Amino acid sequence: MADTRYRVGNHNFYNETDYLNAKKDEALIADIRKKTDFRNRKQVQELYGAMQTGKISFLSVLGREFDDEVYEIYQTLKQQTDTQGARKNKKERRTKQKQGRISHASKEDLEKEAKKLLQRRDRRRRLLIAACGVVAAVCIGYFAYYQFMASRTQNSYEALSELREKSSEQLPDMQVTVLDESGEEELVLTVLDEYKTLYNKNRSLIGWLKIDDTNIDYPVMQSPNPDYYLTHNFNQEHDNNGSIFLDPDCDIVHRNTNLILYGHHMRSGKMFGSLDSYSSESFYEEHKYITFDTIYEKGTYEVMYVFRSRIYNEDEVVFKYYQFIDVDSEQEFYSNMNEMAEMALYDTGVTAVYGDELLTLSTCDYREENGRFVVVAKRIE
Repeated sequence: MADTRYRVGNHNFYNETDYLNAKKDEALIADIRKKTDFRNRKQVQELYGAMQTGKISFLSVLGREFDDEVYEIYQTLKQQTDTQGARKNKKERRTKQKQGRISHASKEDLEKEAKKLLQRRDRRRRLLIAACGVVAAVCIGYFAYYQFMASRTQNSYEALSELREKSSEQLPDMQVTVLDESGEEELVLTVLDEYKTLYNKNRSLIGWLKIDDTNIDYPVMQSPNPDYYLTHNFNQEHDNNGSIFLDPDCDIVHRNTNLILYGHHMRSGKMFGSLDSYSSESFYEEHKYITFDTIYEKGTYEVMYVFRSRIYNEDEVVFKYYQFIDVDSEQEFYSNMNEMAEMALYDTGVTAVYGDELLTLSTCDYREENGRFVVVAKRIE
C-alpha cells in the first residue's frame, strides 16, 4: 500500500518516487524565487521562456502550479505596462496646472520656467521612447520565440496526424507477439495500417484519441514510468505540455474493465485543456462520442458520466475513480457505476452493464487542491 506520510507543501504523495520528485521541485522553485525579481518583467519573461523550452523543467504537480503562477505574474506585468499611456496624460495635466500657477510671474521668469518645463518634458520623452524601445524589442523577441516553440509543437502533432491518416498499406504487416493472460501461450497481434509508421517511430504508442471540434486529436502513449509522459512528447523531447498517456496498470491487449487516460489541463487548450467543455450539458449534446483506437483495433465510445473529483488520502474511505481499472465481481462493477452516477454533473441517460468496456479521461481541475475533471464513456463499437 502507498504511504501517505509523504507530504510536500499542500500536497500528499503516495510513493517515495513522487515524494522525492516533489522535494526536488520544491528546492528548485525556492532557488528560482531567490534569484528572480518578480516585479521585473524582463526577468519574468526569461524565466517563463526557460520553463516553456525545457531549460527549466519540473517533475511534479508543484512545478505545474509554479508554471501557472509565473504565467499569471507575466500577464499582470503586461497589463501594468498598458497603463503607462494613461499615467503620461495625467502628468501632462499636472504640468498645465503648474503653468497656470505661474501666470502672474514676470515675463522673464515665465520664459525661464517654460524653457525648463520643455527641457524636462523633452528628457522624459527621450527616456520614455528609449524604454519603450527596449521593452518592445524584448517583447517582440520573447513572443517570436514563444510562437516559434508553439508552432513547432503544433506542426509536430499535425505531421503525426497526417502520417496516421495516410494509409501505410504499402508497408509489410507489422506483428507484435505477446503472452496471453495465462502467460503460457503466445498471441500474435497485427498493427493497423494507419499506425505502422507511427509505431516504428515510437514503440510506446498504444493508440490515438480524438474528440471532434476540440484540440484533442493526439497519439496516446504508455510507459512503465508513470511520470515520463507528463513532461515528454511523442518524439521523446522535453515538453511542458506532456502527452496523453494510458495508466501504466492498464492493458490494451488483455483488456481491463476501464482504461484510464491522463493529460495536462493546459491554459493554452492543448492536451486536455478543453476537456472541461463537457461541464456544459449543451456541449455534451453535440459531442456524445469519443474515438479511441488502439494500434490493433478501432473504437468508438459514448459519454456516460461527467464529474469532478480529487485525489484522496489512501486512508479515506471514498470512491476513487483512478483506482477503478478492474473489478472482482458484478456487484463491484455496479457499485462503481452508482458512485459515478451520483457524482455526475448531469444525466446523460447512458448506462453500462457488466462486461462493457469503459474509457475514462482525467485531467486537473484547479477549483480545489488536487482536483480532477473526469469524463467516462463506454465502448459501443
